[in-house]
Amino acid sequence: MSRIPEPVDTPNGPTYEGRPLDRPDEEVVDQGAPFDIRTLLSRRSVIGLAGLGVGAVVLAACAPTATSSTTGTSSDSSDASTGSTTAEGEIPDETAGPYPGDGSNGPDVLEQSGIVRQDIRSSIDGSATAEGVPLTFRLDLLDMQNDDAPFAGVAVYAWHCTAGGEYSMYSEGLEDVTYLRGVQVADAEGKVSFTSVFPGCYSGRWPHIHFEVYPDVDSITDSANAIATSQIALPEDACTTVYADSRYDGSSENLAQTTLSGDNVFGDDAGALQLATITGDATSGYTATLQVRIDTSTTPTAGAAPSGGGEGGPDGGEGGPDGGEGGPGQPPSD
Repeated sequence: MSRIPEPVDTPNGPTYEGRPLDRPDEEVVDQGAPFDIRTLLSRRSVIGLAGLGVGAVVLAACAPTATSSTTGTSSDSSDASTGSTTAEGEIPDETAGPYPGDGSNGPDVLEQSGIVRQDIRSSIDGSATAEGVPLTFRLDLLDMQNDDAPFAGVAVYAWHCTAGGEYSMYSEGLEDVTYLRGVQVADAEGKVSFTSVFPGCYSGRWPHIHFEVYPDVDSITDSANAIATSQIALPEDACTTVYADSRYDGSSENLAQTTLSGDNVFGDDAGALQLATITGDATSGYTATLQVRIDTSTTPTAGAAPSGGGEGGPDGGEGGPDGGEGGPGQPPSD
């Protein structure tokens, strides 16, 4: 059995992995469920806490800390007007999926001039524009190795599917299209923002947005340089409203057949650290915000992207979770 490290004495009292003990006079294993959950939600700390037992792991998986439901509300202090929340752990590493366009499995948009842009609704050359309900999504990036200081200067590459569930550069007929992909560099406050459209829901996956974080913009031409790879989960209430739009044909049915807790990416902790807070409406558009804490002392664990599958689309057969080729009109479920 793994030995549990001893708490560290600080001027403000004993801490474990930087977190104050809820019960300073008790051992780490006796701090109670809330402390266990906060600790275990940092995935890379699970091995060091093996002694907490299965029950604590189950609690951590079922009781998210930063966000508590698929509506995008927060169980901690939050500002609904800005979407700010206080996350308790590092952003989980996730697969880049079969359609990253970062050169890891063929197509590489990151080598194209003009990829650094805030508005990603059109192809880089302006030849095509994605349709859908307007969506602005924002990431607040924090450097855990620098006391959660704003992670200024890091470059964020973000991409997602169309209203019809297709991916530019991969889906049939979209091989030469580069919309819904772009890079932004974090400002002095560690913030990036993208103007886009709300992604559709295809079979087998909860609605999501992919992103990779690089040390700086000069690093984006090699996907191996990414210091974090993860996904943003979109709140259920907003998805339900958006998918009533005829441009999202099939998305309502696919959403009804999946859950955030059952998703093969977000399911292990119900998207606790990946569920965005959202404001707005389907007429004027939505704004989704997520806080992203990155620990550069840990080794990124997201694997290389699998080969691209079949054409994207919400009305085809369910894709396989291993990144293999999806059914007709359907991407794999990564």
